[in-house]
Amino acid sequence: MTDGDDLRRKPPHIALFPSAGMGHLTPFLRLAAMLASRSCTITLITANPTVSAAESTHISAFFSAYPRINRLEFETIPYSPTNPTTDDPFFLQFEAINRSVHLLRPLLSSLSPPLSAVVSDFAVASSFGPIANDLSIPTYVVWPSSARFLSLIRTTKVLGQWKVDTDDNEELQEVLEESFLERTKNRGIVVKEWVKQEEILAHPAIGGFVSHCGWNSVAEAARHGVPVLAWPQVGDQRANADVVERAGLGVWVREWGWGVERLVRGEEIGEKVREMMSDRELRSRAREVGEEARKAWEVNGSSEKALMGVIDGLKT
Repeated sequence: MTDGDDLRRKPPHIALFPSAGMGHLTPFLRLAAMLASRSCTITLITANPTVSAAESTHISAFFSAYPRINRLEFETIPYSPTNPTTDDPFFLQFEAINRSVHLLRPLLSSLSPPLSAVVSDFAVASSFGPIANDLSIPTYVVWPSSARFLSLIRTTKVLGQWKVDTDDNEELQEVLEESFLERTKNRGIVVKEWVKQEEILAHPAIGGFVSHCGWNSVAEAARHGVPVLAWPQVGDQRANADVVERAGLGVWVREWGWGVERLVRGEEIGEKVREMMSDRELRSRAREVGEEARKAWEVNGSSEKALMGVIDGLKT
């Protein structure tokens, strides 16, 4: 194929379909922006209602920032089980989306230009896959966690029940004692709402990151070479903490336990934070991880090549 032929090929139209929860939404918003910046036509599928106010706010802000990206919103069928086993809003929204995906069939088939492909979240892939097959639309599945965790769930039953992305109405003073806020008001900032975490990690004043090791947090810390003090709580986070430690990005304090197994005193946390901040070897290794991440997204980097390969394969 000549360069002229390649220039005459039309950029693809790609739909992105995230599942419920900020941990699932965030990587899809980033991917949508990246694909749009490479001349792709992008349609982002969003379920209504969202699972949390944070989701709704971030989605609205995203479309304001990227007005050329199309929004395909569909109303989910309310899921109200007769004998519920959980009141977790994430689980209920997950079920509602999976039970409502059939509503997308006429919406997707009427899009113009026709879709070249759909990128779906792993959590909705099994219910959405048959619809994409019926419409003869190629589907790519995004796994929003580490390869380490994927390898574990293929061979191990992962147990646990937890709530994520729940909206709470407590004031900051109710979550933290007034005395704590008073002691720290001139030394730091306490924020209860969702924040643009990557912008914080990119700030030169940040010398370390105490993290639950959600995969988005790990990826953001790696991108900016910020050392991580891993304190996993639920789900995939223990596997991700292992990845952090093996990569040299941070340390995992295993004696703190899993979730709420034990009460960790503030003095213990402070001691480990000081150790992390003063560990020159750890900071050097974290910077190296950040440098490797930067190279991957440069022109001719491994990640850039992979993304452009997918785009090129979908051009018509």
